Amino acid sequence: MKDMDPLILLAVFQEMLGPLLWVLLAIVLFATLSFAVLVWRERGLSARRMLRAQVLGIPGGVLALVLMAQVSSSGFTDAGGPADWLLIALVFGLGLIGSTVLFYVVGGWRTLWRGRAG
Repeated sequence: MKDMDPLILLAVFQEMLGPLLWVLLAIVLFATLSFAVLVWRERGLSARRMLRAQVLGIPGGVLALVLMAQVSSSGFTDAGGPADWLLIALVFGLGLIGSTVLFYVVGGWRTLWRGRAG
């Protein structure tokens, strides 16, 4: 494969994840837009909320690894070279970042709604 075609990647991910791909993409889009709106509305980041979200993001990275092991035909014991371990680290990192953003957004909007109600 000489060229990197996004449609081929989409087809591969669709084959691996099935309908879960579209659920994950919807969550990513929703969390990203919600994060941008929240940061704009609060005019910055909350350090305390970000630290909590980062701690809660660690299980999200682990969950991403579990999902990767479930949808692939190989396990962690099959990782042989540096490229395999780099991919494992990348999956963990993306899971960590994604769940950190998601937890930050949930915590931020919950705080805003509590402030309005009280």
